[in-house]
Amino acid sequence: MNSLLLACQALPLLGILLIALLGKNEKRIATISFWTTHAMGLSIITLLAVWATGGFSAHEFEWFTLYERGSYQFPILFYLDKVGAVYLFAIWLIFSVIVRYCRNYLHRETGYKRFFMTIFGFAMGLNMVVLSGSIDMLFAGWEIVGISSFLLIAFYRHRVQPIRNALRAYTVYRFCDIGLLLGAWMSHLLFHESDHFSNMSVLFEDSAPVPASYPALFLMSLLIFIAASGKSAQFPFCFWLPRAMEGPTPSSAIFYGALSVHLGVFLLLRTMPIWSYHILTRTVLFLIGFLTVLIAGLAEKTQSNIKGQVAYASITQVGFMFMELALGLETLVLVHFLSNAFLRCYQLLVSPSIVAHMLRIEGAIDTDLGVKNAGMKAYLPVSIRDTLPEVLQNTLYVFALQEGNLELLVRSILWVPLKQVGAKINCVSIWLKIIAAATAVMLFGFVVRNGTLDSTYLATPIALLMVMASLSAFSQKHSFISVWNAVALSCLSAGGAVWFLHPGAWSDIALFTSGILPSWLLGILVLGRLPKKENFRETPFTYRAMAEINPKLSLILFLSFLGLVGFPITPAFIGEDLLLYHASSQHSWIAALIAVCFVINGIAAARVFLRICMGRPSEICEV
Repeated sequence: MNSLLLACQALPLLGILLIALLGKNEKRIATISFWTTHAMGLSIITLLAVWATGGFSAHEFEWFTLYERGSYQFPILFYLDKVGAVYLFAIWLIFSVIVRYCRNYLHRETGYKRFFMTIFGFAMGLNMVVLSGSIDMLFAGWEIVGISSFLLIAFYRHRVQPIRNALRAYTVYRFCDIGLLLGAWMSHLLFHESDHFSNMSVLFEDSAPVPASYPALFLMSLLIFIAASGKSAQFPFCFWLPRAMEGPTPSSAIFYGALSVHLGVFLLLRTMPIWSYHILTRTVLFLIGFLTVLIAGLAEKTQSNIKGQVAYASITQVGFMFMELALGLETLVLVHFLSNAFLRCYQLLVSPSIVAHMLRIEGAIDTDLGVKNAGMKAYLPVSIRDTLPEVLQNTLYVFALQEGNLELLVRSILWVPLKQVGAKINCVSIWLKIIAAATAVMLFGFVVRNGTLDSTYLATPIALLMVMASLSAFSQKHSFISVWNAVALSCLSAGGAVWFLHPGAWSDIALFTSGILPSWLLGILVLGRLPKKENFRETPFTYRAMAEINPKLSLILFLSFLGLVGFPITPAFIGEDLLLYHASSQHSWIAALIAVCFVINGIAAARVFLRICMGRPSEICEV
């Protein structure tokens, strides 16, 4: 059984490698994807069969410990129970259908190879999320799913709108990663060595003492709700999912109709002992689901395309799942998930055929097939909306058409203030920044406690420098190198702040830095190849299409981007967790600032990658 768990993770990765190395044409890519998908399906079915013959009992398997220092551990831990089994079954069935569908649907598509590599990366991340035994492992898979979604939304990289919507979706993903980052940190802080999913329910048994105070559990529950709401496009983040339909129809089906959109529900199911412990957190979750159902249900009626309607229908059903979870109906949620996932996947896959069929019929009969005409109005059922006064009907229509203005609300509360502060920082002269930083270090450095220099005081100005660098990168538009340097400075400042708090943690900080510095230098190498003749201040929003002009440099920039944002391909991923772990022992507010800055850095670096690598080739893009 343990070997089957490993096979479920290894086979999608094998598919990526085989397609990258051997996929020279469509026929070979289709053959590799066919056999790899069937091998993964056989592993999943065999795993579920073996698990069922064992009495459906939860199974945990620790492969090895990736990193261990003191009381901190990062084990490669797998866990399978009935929740994971249901999700794993859905992954097998839907992923097999999508891969088979794409072999013909994407015929002669320029990004054929790129699509299959990304979709197998998504499968690997999804399997990792579902089979994770701890919140750290879940976060690693969560990041892989997020970056796969980011790439597939921007799949048609010659068009501006898919690129912008990819950044919009990734921005929401990264912001909601704050909840999962801080949630992982709090799980280490509150549960210590019992933060495995298999042990979590035992901590909240009636006979066991409460593992933490109610305020701490409430805060952790809110962090989990933020992460789940962002990934599943729940209130107030409903707006990004319909815009994510810019990618190919199969990716829309597997991501936003079937699997990815339900990962928020999976996170809530996994962490149910934490947030279900008190009626207040259940009420908050119920309200999130209720508001989502209300807004998404209205917005669905005003969508002018099939994908938008299916997207809001899926959001609405996930909102019902949130409400069902708040009421403790776990089994109903699993049944609801399966039915909604299969239905939305089917609807999205057949939507192009339905549209083409309707257009052919309308062309043949030379008239519109709309039923809402004067002759048919008397036969249409009367809705609740039709019984309302006309003024209220129009108000609801405008409200639904604007999708509740949720995007404007989120932007005005979260993004605009950060950009305004960052813009003011960027207006300050570089020499003034250096003088201010040196003055702050001197003032804090000469604070003496008991006649000796207390190095922990130096962590405060370093943490402030980290925040300023992140905000500067977030609001910078005209210089890609300045953004890249600011992101690297923020990361290194985070390590410096933790070093002043815990000088003995220098080896953990060095581990984090070993992932950041090479990524930063690779990025500088690529950015230095940009044309010097271009005036960035006049064309800050031009896409430079490096992926088309110089694919090798584009790949290097992509890898450096992943390393700089702490993606799980470099030691920086574990280093982020270690920094939060060390910072939280004395100054929790510094740990929170570090998490926020990591998220902001990811958004700023993603914008640089999109601006340079995406777009249609033009004269200014030549490198």
